[in-house]
Parts: sequence; C-alpha cells; structure tokens
Amino acid sequence: MSLWTVEAMAAAMGAARAGALPAAVPGLSIDTRTIKPGEAFFAITGENRDGHEFVAAALAARAGLAVVAQSERDRFPADAPLLVVPEVLAALGDLAGAARARTSAGIVAVTGSVGKTGTKEALRLVLADQGATHASAASYNNHWGVPLSLALLPERARFGVFEIGMNHAGEITPLTRLVRPQVAVVTAVAPVHLEFFPSVEAIADAKAEIFLGLEPGGAAVINRDSPHYERLAARARAAGARIVGFGAHEAAEARLLKCALQADRSTVSARILGHEVSYRLGAPGRHVVENSLAVLAAAALLGADLALAALALAELKPPKGRGERIALALPGGEALLIDESYNANPISMRAALALLGQVPMRGLGRRIAVLGDMLELGAQGEALHRGLAEAVLENHVDLVFCCGPLMRALWEALPSERRGGYAETSAALEAEVLGTVQDGDVVMVKGSLGSRMGPIVKALQRQYSEPVRG
Repeated sequence: MSLWTVEAMAAAMGAARAGALPAAVPGLSIDTRTIKPGEAFFAITGENRDGHEFVAAALAARAGLAVVAQSERDRFPADAPLLVVPEVLAALGDLAGAARARTSAGIVAVTGSVGKTGTKEALRLVLADQGATHASAASYNNHWGVPLSLALLPERARFGVFEIGMNHAGEITPLTRLVRPQVAVVTAVAPVHLEFFPSVEAIADAKAEIFLGLEPGGAAVINRDSPHYERLAARARAAGARIVGFGAHEAAEARLLKCALQADRSTVSARILGHEVSYRLGAPGRHVVENSLAVLAAAALLGADLALAALALAELKPPKGRGERIALALPGGEALLIDESYNANPISMRAALALLGQVPMRGLGRRIAVLGDMLELGAQGEALHRGLAEAVLENHVDLVFCCGPLMRALWEALPSERRGGYAETSAALEAEVLGTVQDGDVVMVKGSLGSRMGPIVKALQRQYSEPVRG
C-alpha cells in the first residue's frame, strides 16, 4: 500500500525530479539501517552527520528514491532516482504540512517534562482498537522527529498521536502549529532542562506553547494537581481552548476517585467528563494512574468510546527503558531487573524509587537502586540530587549505587548502610553492581540518557543468562 504518490510528494515539496522514479512510496526514512524497500530516504543534515553521505547506501538497500538538497545534487549519478529540493528538512516539513492538510483524523499532541512517551503509547493502545491509529515512533518529538512522524500519517487514519518535546523556549511553537491538534495534553511540569531556563515557571510557559497550535474549538488537557495548573490554564484560555483538568483535584473534569497500586499493575475508579469508569492498568505506578486519566479524557474528546478505551488499558505495558521488568536467572535463584535507563529527572526519579518501594520482596531479597546523573539541571543540580535521599529512605531502598559527579551529592547524603558503591562513570560501576546481585533482589537502574546507564542493564542481562521478559 502506498503512503505517498511521488507526484504528490514533489508537489508538496516543490521538488525537481531526477532519474527513474517510482509511482509511489510505501514509507519514509532517515536511517539506512532500518529503511525498507521502496521507501523514500530523506538526506537530513544533523548536528553530527550529513544524510547525503548515506544516499548511496539507501539506494543500495533498494530505497525507492532519495530526497536531496539542490546544493548536493552533483554528488549523485544523473540517473539516480531523486527528488531535489532547496533544503531537505524544510521539504520534510512541507510534506508533513501536506499530510496534515489531507487527513480527517482526530489529532492529539502530548508534551510534558515527564510521561510524554508513556502517555503517547497509552493513547496509541486505546485508540488502535477503535480505528486505524498512527503515532510517533520511539521518542520522535523534536524538530525533525515531529515532521517525520506527521509526514508518515496515512491519509485514511482515524487517529493520529504525536509527541512534542523541547529543550529551549520557542521549540514547541512551530511543531504544534504543524501538527494542529484538536486535543493537546500537558502531562507534568518539572525542573527539567533548568540549565536552559531561569525557573520552573519558564518551563511551564514553554510547555504551554503546545496550545498555540490547537484547532479552533480544541481542548487543552492539563494536570489539575500541578502547582502550575493555573499558569497553563491561562495560556490555554488565551489560545481559545476548552480546558479539561485531570487528577485527584475535586474540580478535575477527569477525576481520580480511588486507586489501588500494586507491584505490577493498578486498579482505578475515575469520573471522566461526567462518566464513571473503573479499569485495570497493566503498568504500575501512581504517575501512570494519573496520566491514564489524561489518556481517557483525550480519547473521549476525539470521539472514541470511553468504555472501550478504559478496557484497553489493561494491556498497557511500560515502554522499553521506562519501567520494563526483566527476570534475571542467577546461579542460586532469580532476581528482578527494572529498566528505567532511558532518561531521568527529579520527578521521574522519585516515581521510579516509589515503584521500587512497591515491589513485594521475598526471602532475603533487597531493593537496589543503581542511579546515574540527572542532567541539564543547571545550578540546582547538586541540591536536587542530594534531595533524593529522602525518597530512598521513604521507599525502603536497601542499597544505592551512584554514578556520576552529580550523584556524588546523593551518595554523601545517604546513611552508610545504604551505600552500595560509587563511581564517576557507569562503566566503572558495572562490575560492582554485577557482583552484588543475589537471589530475591530487585534492581532498578535509572539515569539521564547521557549518563549511560543502559549498558549496565545490558550487562546484567548478559551476566544472568537468557532472561525471561515480563
């Protein structure tokens, strides 16, 4: 099935044609490692790589065509199948705009300091049962990921779900105006990227940019329990949005009535836009419960059946690196690994420690946290790391391994009996962690992506043979 005719692509991007082009392409790609036969390869120039260097590899992998910049045209054979544009990323944006113009899908966009990807995946899950649903891949939420995700939206999709992120003020505005959602969700505002912002209030203002792209009559779904709710709601009102709050607050339109948190799931009762629903969540955590309210509100606002959407949440699973549970086979028994290695900030770190504290223990098992630096926190970094000591104690974490210069502050704040080990890098910490795990232990690994905690997760899996994923 074709995604785009080449004629429509060329018209949308103002492209010149070269070589023997196919009539249509089934998909789009910017990565020769995953490109499929017939797809169009976009030679985007990034911070570290120029996509034009990979055009030959894309065509050798049977790409249908490549989209290249006019300034680079002479690098390729005259008969190469090309669409030639003034600038490749801008052309991808033009194609994304054409995708949005041709669709009648219900569109929801999600942002927030924490919980964006999990909420996006939950929306994908609940909407997919009710019609053809397209959602951003992985965490494609930046200046190239959003246009690529939108350009991949099939013309006949019923729903589209897009994640929008930022590191700096002003980055969300052009992306939300490209996506033009009917519903915009802000999951949470937290002290993230403080290196680039003067305050958490400034972060809230940057997240509120998502409302600027709302379609007329659109809805803003905002965390009613957040201390920044009124600030966000004011920005949403100024954009002409209908405001829907979610949370435990008595004024929330998507209100949590009660929940039971378990080690690997939760049960929830809620009132969503006037309708009471009870449902099971297949993933654990209070933060997941709260964001499920936003998911159901957004689904209902897009015209999905609320009861069916709530039912689908029983199948929810944590995204990879965001709470995935992996059984480890030890010589004398079994341990549980909780992979939270994808990223970290003060709110998500506390949520992960709370999850660790909820896991029921057996035998002499211990709760072990392996924590890497939380990055981009600016001058508050040391204090925010030191402040995690309270969450460690509240959640009965037995041992903490700390990695990185910022985590030194937490290490020094911990009681001596809770100190498992410290190293400047994850590579230096790895052997000590591997040598500590015993039968019955639960090990949670978390840190910012730049702190490279993922290799510790992989080392644990390698060391303890063929783990069974759960």
